[in-house]
Amino acid sequence: MLENKEGKNIPQVTFRTRRDHEWVDVTSDEVFKGKTVVVFALPGAFTPTCSSTHVPRYNQLTPALKQNGVDEVICVSVNDAFVMNEWQKEQDAYNVTFLPDGNGDFTRGMGMLVAKSDLGFGERSWRYSMLVKDGVIEKMFIEPDVPGDPFEISDADTMLEYIAPNASKPLNVTVFSREGCPYCVRAKGMLSDAGIDYEELVLNRDFSEGTIRAVSGEATVPQVFINGERIGGSEALEAYLAEKRAA
Repeated sequence: MLENKEGKNIPQVTFRTRRDHEWVDVTSDEVFKGKTVVVFALPGAFTPTCSSTHVPRYNQLTPALKQNGVDEVICVSVNDAFVMNEWQKEQDAYNVTFLPDGNGDFTRGMGMLVAKSDLGFGERSWRYSMLVKDGVIEKMFIEPDVPGDPFEISDADTMLEYIAPNASKPLNVTVFSREGCPYCVRAKGMLSDAGIDYEELVLNRDFSEGTIRAVSGEATVPQVFINGERIGGSEALEAYLAEKRAA
């Protein structure tokens, strides 16, 4: 059985990390003492669910978590420091602290070390998340103890909902643009002025004309999409932002 350790202290261990090509030992007290910390733990770096969903969404929601009293968001995995550093780089997830638990000492102390020998992984962490205040576990979201790798409740949205039920979440925004397009520059400027983060895809670098026709029905740029909805070009974006301000 996977033990819920709410109300208990986190394990006292030493994490072997790498910074600027040097070994740096970090203790549990250095990580947790006097701080409010969100931890999410997962089976392994570069694995599908961890890379496609778990880490990206925590990275996206970390600013919102910090706005609501969290000092640090930490990803723990039973991987060594070299692997964790490369994974953070590959994910471009610098809002999150990647903490290597190479020997599984922390995970074992949490009672979350499980056998993944059928996958050739050896022992790895079960997937869970927790809110830790001054070294004491306030809340845990432990995935159900069923075969496979369930991912239902240890996600970033569940944690933010627990900490701040009324917190606003960041918009998911993509701008399809091209080099030298003044309307694209205008659209990106409006988003920046509104404090809205966005991902930019550039024509003939990140996508083809056929792609923009497929997703928007048009070949013109910019094309702005917000939370799955096509907003349109710079004028449509201006109207959308004005309506949002007035709401």
